[in-house]
Amino acid sequence: MSINHEQLTEFLVEAKKNTYAAQGDEASVQPLLNGSKQLEYRRGDYFYRDIYFGYGFFIGQETIEFENQQIWSMVYSGGVMMSNAVRDIIDPIYKFLRRALKQVDTNSIYRGPNHYQEDAYLYENEYEGTLEDFHGKEIIILDGDKVYELRYNGGIIR
Repeated sequence: MSINHEQLTEFLVEAKKNTYAAQGDEASVQPLLNGSKQLEYRRGDYFYRDIYFGYGFFIGQETIEFENQQIWSMVYSGGVMMSNAVRDIIDPIYKFLRRALKQVDTNSIYRGPNHYQEDAYLYENEYEGTLEDFHGKEIIILDGDKVYELRYNGGIIR
């Protein structure tokens, strides 16, 4: 199967903007796996699914199907750095994260932009590779302290 990278990139950005970045956990459909959150987005022959477990620290996988065949995937893990953090601390960090992730575009397709700042929050995303094979890390700094980190990697399924 020949993959149209431009169409895949445009769909991936559209799917990311319309799932977690837009609604967070509220976007979850009935999950296939117990204890998980599952986000889905479909347009034409493309289908995006993001399944993850956890909240303060979470682990997940995004996949894209084209014509019912898996063609792309990304795995990720990370979360808030404080192991004893409560929702009152975590929630504002993740609200900022969703605003940063809403900035995703066809140049920074894996998570969010390279740099995004809002008030005391700073989001940074560094990655290497291409749609075919990539890896990266994103962090959030609040008032000079790193409060969140996530690592990810993925690519075209062959």
